[in-house]
Amino acid sequence: MSDGHPDSSRPVPGAVSWGAIAAGAVAGASLSLILLILGVGLGLSSVSPWSREGISATGFGVSTIVWLTLTQLLSSGMGGYLAGRLRTRWVDTHTDEVYFRDTAHGFLAWAVASLATAALLTSAIGSILSGGIQAGASVVGGVASTATLAAGGVAASGRTTPGGNGPMAYFIDALFRRDGRAAAARSNGGAMPPAVSEQAVANETAQVARIFMNVSPSEPLPQEDIRYVGQLVAQRTGMSQQDAEKRVTDIYTRAQARLHDAELAAKDAADKARKASAYAALWVFVSLLSGAFVASLAATYGGRQRDA
Repeated sequence: MSDGHPDSSRPVPGAVSWGAIAAGAVAGASLSLILLILGVGLGLSSVSPWSREGISATGFGVSTIVWLTLTQLLSSGMGGYLAGRLRTRWVDTHTDEVYFRDTAHGFLAWAVASLATAALLTSAIGSILSGGIQAGASVVGGVASTATLAAGGVAASGRTTPGGNGPMAYFIDALFRRDGRAAAARSNGGAMPPAVSEQAVANETAQVARIFMNVSPSEPLPQEDIRYVGQLVAQRTGMSQQDAEKRVTDIYTRAQARLHDAELAAKDAADKARKASAYAALWVFVSLLSGAFVASLAATYGGRQRDA
């Protein structure tokens, strides 16, 4: 017999249907993973290491952002819809409360799916995805990496062994390069430069590299260093002291200009990488926020269909 109160013998379903949330989260995370793998495949297929082929760095970044946002919207929408459609029907519950609970179910399904996807991306499957993304980024950002390595190579060349292939090695070789006219004069009876052992050549080359790297790029080479290096160049090439000192000054100026350009290129590449990281973080935030909204909205739609 009814006394005007709800039947206490009938079990009242809980306000949270964790089974529906788990089902929506699993479906959303699975679809997100599938779309991410597809996006990596499509992205790498559009990037070419050949010049003027494939998409540009800007196009690659924009397409990646668009695909990540689309992935988040689709997976979140499906997960939220399933969480709302599969949840337990609430009897004798106010419409506003049903709307709130459906919204909460969609949001919780999105949250669980996001956490599951984040955990999955740190596993072995995540290494596949990150490896593909890094491969595409290395192709697109090859110029920036080259500039950074060039700057590091110039800065470290003073600490390398003589005869290396660093950027400074070229200028040292040019410094001791024998002039063709001097060689012709010697062949016509001029004085020949004294023979120098390989060890002495290596020591002189390393010494000149240290002299060049000891001076700040914004300062000229000291006069005593110009005179000393000029003497070494004159002994090795047979040039006059005046011509040798002029060569030292010219080559030092070219080397410092090369170092300055490489440093500017490295700074520009680092600044672009910083801006790209900041933009990527902002767009990921926007896509996740949009996914939470779509999941909540889709859950209310699924709930209305369940109660219809």
